[in-house]
Amino acid sequence: MNCTLCHSLLTEKADDEYYICNICNAYLKPRHLYFSEEEEKSHYENHNNDVNDTGYQTFTAPVTNALLKYCSTEMIGLDYGCGKGPVITHQLKARGFSIDLYDPYFYPDTSYLNKQYDYIFSCEVFEHFYHPQKEINQLKSLLKQGGLLIVKTHLFNNQTDFKNWYYRKDKTHVFIYTFKTFEYIARHFAFEVVVLTEKLIVLRKQ
Repeated sequence: MNCTLCHSLLTEKADDEYYICNICNAYLKPRHLYFSEEEEKSHYENHNNDVNDTGYQTFTAPVTNALLKYCSTEMIGLDYGCGKGPVITHQLKARGFSIDLYDPYFYPDTSYLNKQYDYIFSCEVFEHFYHPQKEINQLKSLLKQGGLLIVKTHLFNNQTDFKNWYYRKDKTHVFIYTFKTFEYIARHFAFEVVVLTEKLIVLRKQ
């Protein structure tokens, strides 16, 4: 098996389900452990993503706050992988922001592919990518020069033994990132790192 981000050969196992890439330092599942489309959609439909739920708003607040800090109502944005309850877009549109929605299951309109964006944000989406190299290349192509890619995921930073870490126990989390993984992404895809923390990453297209 090869890494789905950097294509290097995977030989080291992190545990019984994940490999660890020695080049980009990602943790990833082999394809035979991926959900089917039906299983995946059913899993996401069970998420409690009520846009008016204050707990959900708090959970997504790091992305919302980053957008308010770095972006403006004059810019055009894309909520990529917004899910059935696009809470961030709901909150920002109320403030006058212009944001398109895309989700393969809940907002499948692909007209976004014909546009250019000042910023793209993805909240708890990157860890579901079956083809991260392809996805990141596509997102970069949709960004204007200097545009921002804002990502919320949880980086593995040796918080605990990987096998017992809560985030790897979600069966739809097939690709888990580390700080080194996003450093690799910044170098390989020509992004400037604006913010790199355990749960929030902001990259600028160079």
